[in-house]
Amino acid sequence: MDLPVMPPVLPMLAKPVKDVPAGQCYEPKWDGFRAIVFRDGDEVEIGSRNTKPMTRYFPEVVEALKEHLPPRCVLDGEIIVASADGHGLDFEALQQRIHPAVSRVTMLAEQTPASVVAFDLLALGDDDLTRRPFAERRAALEGALANTAPIHVTPMTTDHDEARDWFVRFEGAGLDGLIAKKPDLLYQPDKRVMSKIKHERTADCVVAGYRVHKSGPDALGSLLLGLYDAGGTLASVGVVGAFTMARRRELMAELQPLVTTFDEHPWNWAAHEQGERTPRKNETSRWNAGKDLSFVPLRPERVVEVRYDYLEGERFRHTTQFVRWRPDRDPSSCTYDQLERPVSFDLAQILPPG
Repeated sequence: MDLPVMPPVLPMLAKPVKDVPAGQCYEPKWDGFRAIVFRDGDEVEIGSRNTKPMTRYFPEVVEALKEHLPPRCVLDGEIIVASADGHGLDFEALQQRIHPAVSRVTMLAEQTPASVVAFDLLALGDDDLTRRPFAERRAALEGALANTAPIHVTPMTTDHDEARDWFVRFEGAGLDGLIAKKPDLLYQPDKRVMSKIKHERTADCVVAGYRVHKSGPDALGSLLLGLYDAGGTLASVGVVGAFTMARRRELMAELQPLVTTFDEHPWNWAAHEQGERTPRKNETSRWNAGKDLSFVPLRPERVVEVRYDYLEGERFRHTTQFVRWRPDRDPSSCTYDQLERPVSFDLAQILPPG
C-alpha cells in the first residue's frame, strides 16, 4: 500500500457542546464503529478509532469498498448496521460482528450486513487533503463517492434551522445527535476540534448493586441501575461510575448495610437463566475478556438521578452521569414510564435504501 496518507491514522474528534453552534457545517452523528478506510487498488484496510484493524470482521464491506471507492483514497467514516425492519440502527447487532471465528464472521456478514457512512476525505489519488479546509474536502468527497448503498455520504447542511430539525427527527432512526464542523477546519488527527451535540435527559433509577474498583476492595467501581417494567420486574438498565477516588471509598462504606444475598435479590441467577434482563454471574466484557462484570447485590432501596442520552432497546446506550441522590423517591416509582421515547423515523429518509 502506497498512499499520501498511510495507516495508522487516529481520527479527528469532537468535544461536547450544549447547543448547536451557528455558522458551521452540520451532519448527523452516527452510532456505529468509527473507521478510517484506506484503499490502494485491491488493498483495503479498515482502522478503528484506536487504529486497531477491523478489516477481517467486515468482508462484505471490503468488497463494497472495492466496488464503489476511487482506486486510491483514504476516508473517514462510520460502520453501521441497520435494524431488521429498516427503521433505525442496530448497535447490538454491530457489536456481534466482532468475533474471532471466521465461520461466524462469514455468517454474520450475510445475516446482518454492514454499511459505511463517509463524512470526510483525507486523500484522493496522490493528493493529501488533510491540510485543506473541510469545505474543500467535503466537495471532494461528494465528487468521489456516488452515495450508493452500502457506501453512503453522510447528509450535510449549513442551515442552522434544518440542523436543529435533524437533531430532533433523526433520533427516531437511532442517530446520536449532531456533529458541527467549521468550513475552514483542517483535518487534525486525535484532536477535539469538532463539536458534538447530543441528547441529554435524566432518569431516577434504583441502585441494585455495585462493582468493586480495580484499585482494590475498599473502593466502589460503578453502581448498577435498575428500572421497573410494566410487569413489576426490576430490569438492569446500565451503570454510573464517574466518582472521585475519595467518593468511591465513601460510597463503599455507605452501601455496606444494603448488601444482601442473591437469594433475596431481584437479579438472582435462577431468574436470569429464565430469560430476564439481569447481569450475569461471572459475566465478562465483550471488549475485554479478562474484565469481570459480576457484582455485589444491594437491597433495591436507594434511588439516584442520572443523566443519559438515549435508550438502546431497554438499556441506556452509554454509561450514565451522576446528578444527585433522590432520598425523596420511592424505588417502586422508578419505572420506564418516566423516560422519553423518540418518535420512530425511517432510516431510508436519511440514507438511500439498499
